[in-house]
Amino acid sequence: MEERFTGYAGYLETRYGEKTYRVSVDAGFSCPNRGEDRTRGGCSFCDSAGSRSPYLGSRDSLREQVLGGIAFLRRRYKARQFILYFQAYSGTFAPVERLREIYDYALSLADFRELIVSTRPDCLDGAKADLLSTYIRPDRDVWVELGLQSACPETLDRIGRGHGVEAFEKACGLLKARGIKTAVHVIFGLPGEGEEEVLSTVKYFSRIGMDGVKIHNLHIPRGTPLCDEFLSGELSLPCAGRHLRYVLRALELLPKETVIMRLTCDTPRDRLAFPRNFPEKGKFLAALREAFESENTRQGDFFYNSHLHEGPPVA
Repeated sequence: MEERFTGYAGYLETRYGEKTYRVSVDAGFSCPNRGEDRTRGGCSFCDSAGSRSPYLGSRDSLREQVLGGIAFLRRRYKARQFILYFQAYSGTFAPVERLREIYDYALSLADFRELIVSTRPDCLDGAKADLLSTYIRPDRDVWVELGLQSACPETLDRIGRGHGVEAFEKACGLLKARGIKTAVHVIFGLPGEGEEEVLSTVKYFSRIGMDGVKIHNLHIPRGTPLCDEFLSGELSLPCAGRHLRYVLRALELLPKETVIMRLTCDTPRDRLAFPRNFPEKGKFLAALREAFESENTRQGDFFYNSHLHEGPPVA
């Protein structure tokens, strides 16, 4: 079957000549909403998992995570190429010199094809973007994943995000000016949002031009404000069929070269309250491929048309 969208695994294999695997680490970063020690409440969808994370930049912890992760991937998948991925919380939430120490040490532990840092747009400035750009090599890309979640101002306020689209646009500009590849995180089905709002967000960041996108269906972890909101009857969750429709329409609107890095969320079941019956990733991917075939469309088919009317994001 012809692949009708630009998937992440295929992108990596094409770029590096073989399968390439991420080594995810928690370097002890927090975020502005959580405070330095991760004890404050975060966004309404964020649970407290990881609150006992390693001390920021702990060499022992980083070494154990990196070398242990590589050993596991080699043993299970016979992996030979790796990506260093600062995944937990906001990977630029520290002074520049501390960031330099953390990144330098972790990168020194193995030969990595990419450095990926996941962070919030309000945790990035020119000095931090300058630092990240120093890690770009002819044989190593640097990516930054920015959490936007939604481009609708009312939604960002409702989920307690703590920043607006202006911060996202500024961060994208800083990264692009330095040749750093940029991906966006979005959540489909946030409180108060339907298909119109979801696709408005997609059109918004596609106009900015992203190298990659991570799409999450709305997951509600236990003990979060969003869980309380759901239990009180204040919101509903998109079912698998509705999320499939959102994803299909979204990918049709995105440029064909945008790398689709994720399609669904994967909160561990012991932390997940709802939904409990969403199909696993492989089944969802198969359903998406079938939907593309059925409608005879592919990623990017409606990208140009979506830019004929570039109104502001739905408020």
